[in-house]
Amino acid sequence: MFDRIIVTGGCGFIGSNFIRFLRRQRPAIRITNIDCLSYSGNLENLAGLENDSNYSFVKADICDGAAMKQALTGADAVVHFAAESHVDRSLMDSRPFVQTNVLGTQTLLDAAHQAKVKRFVHVSTDEVYGSLPLENPELRFTETSPIKPSSPYAASKAASDLLVHAFHHTFGLDTVITRCSNNFGAYQFPEKVIPLFVTNLLEGKQVPLYGDGLNVRDWIHVDDHCEAVLAVLERGRAGEVYNIGADNEHSNLDLTHALLRVMGKGPEFIRHVQDRPGHDRRYAIDSAKIRGELGWKPSRSAWPAALDATVEWYRTHEAWWQHIRSGEYRRFYDTLYASRPEAAAASR
Repeated sequence: MFDRIIVTGGCGFIGSNFIRFLRRQRPAIRITNIDCLSYSGNLENLAGLENDSNYSFVKADICDGAAMKQALTGADAVVHFAAESHVDRSLMDSRPFVQTNVLGTQTLLDAAHQAKVKRFVHVSTDEVYGSLPLENPELRFTETSPIKPSSPYAASKAASDLLVHAFHHTFGLDTVITRCSNNFGAYQFPEKVIPLFVTNLLEGKQVPLYGDGLNVRDWIHVDDHCEAVLAVLERGRAGEVYNIGADNEHSNLDLTHALLRVMGKGPEFIRHVQDRPGHDRRYAIDSAKIRGELGWKPSRSAWPAALDATVEWYRTHEAWWQHIRSGEYRRFYDTLYASRPEAAAASR
């Protein structure tokens, strides 16, 4: 179907894994990776592709209309991963989230419409739905669930989802939206909970667990997510939303104890810290639609095997995360926990 695909945010966690997945599954496709290399964009995530004739990299900001118009000319499809995605950062300063997630998506949509791309896949999040109650475990988000974002990050993603829908409805742009649950796997920036906790434990440090730790998330391995995005790209229906989940719900407390087990550490390595404002209690995805329509189902996400393998990746790639844990990343956490000295001590 597609000869040349634009991947935005391809130097980030999910974007880089998607490019690697696409190179394995569709080696004939030409991929152009657009990334501005902000704090979480890392060229090392795609080491080994520098000499691949079907891969190219463009350093550009998706808010740059002229650059996007030039980059998308002649492209068949766009898979849009680029986003500010860390809730804690959005609580400290929401402006970059509106800039990148809303205005950046609008700029890309304009360029895609002008370039007459055949398909625009917008990678969103289950966080746009808000929170589910812990006491009703049978409830799950479906594609028709109301949009009720709780954080500035989630609100910016919800706004971008609505822009994508508007371009499909008004201009006939072939768009599809995916909303996925929490990802884990290799190359995840170590501000997110799993790599943060694993790297802390590898350094013999405590892990900062928010509140009571009972917040529940549906965890999916990044390769399962990438496979689902590829299915949506190739076979999804225009104008539709597809939820992507793994039926792998665990509380943050259960996750923490699972990581302690893998790392051979005891409960004394847990430090409970002040919960973040507005912390959603539960996310749970009903992915019956993508499973029924596109024949996709997760095959790599089940614990403990998938979690054990992820821990092992960080254990054997210390040089990758050690150099990330210095600099801007460290300064951010010192600022975040300035009023929470226990949390700051646990994360150092």
